[in-house]
Amino acid sequence: MISRALLSKYGDTADRLVATSYPDAVPASCSDIDAIAGQMAAFLAGEDIRFCLDLARLDLCTEFQRRVLCAEHGIPRGRVSTYGRIAGHLGKAQAARAVGTALANNPFPLIIPCHRAIRSDGRLGGFQGGFDMKRLLLEMEDVSLNSHGKVVGKEFFFYGPVKRSLNHPLPTEARSRLRHAGEPYR
Repeated sequence: MISRALLSKYGDTADRLVATSYPDAVPASCSDIDAIAGQMAAFLAGEDIRFCLDLARLDLCTEFQRRVLCAEHGIPRGRVSTYGRIAGHLGKAQAARAVGTALANNPFPLIIPCHRAIRSDGRLGGFQGGFDMKRLLLEMEDVSLNSHGKVVGKEFFFYGPVKRSLNHPLPTEARSRLRHAGEPYR
């Protein structure tokens, strides 16, 4: 199981981040971690990777954060949503800032693609890996930005009503249905 995936800021190294965040860490791995690391490398190389949440310890998150992370996980490559639209989808229309906070503390960046959430005015908003990395990840997914750093020419992703609780753990089949439940909002 994965408790946290670290994402270093653009231009920094993962080794330095681990040494700073977990000075007593001992390098070790297993086949599951190696597989996720390989998928993350492929994702960063531009491949269309859909990460499975089966190994992510979402149970360590609050209920609200789990719901936000599961909603965010469903936004497909090349699409974006806003913090407010995600909040509305969760039935918490006034909770855009809380959604932003939940994503700012996403323990699984890239696995749960929080770079796909933007501000309601089209600007990028924050990201654990920094503004430049968020911009590069979105551009890698063919999301265009104008000269002012705003997303242009994309439909915003919006979920229809969810009939089932988004509390983890969700069976893989249920998560698959949620990933495909989104409809574009124009």
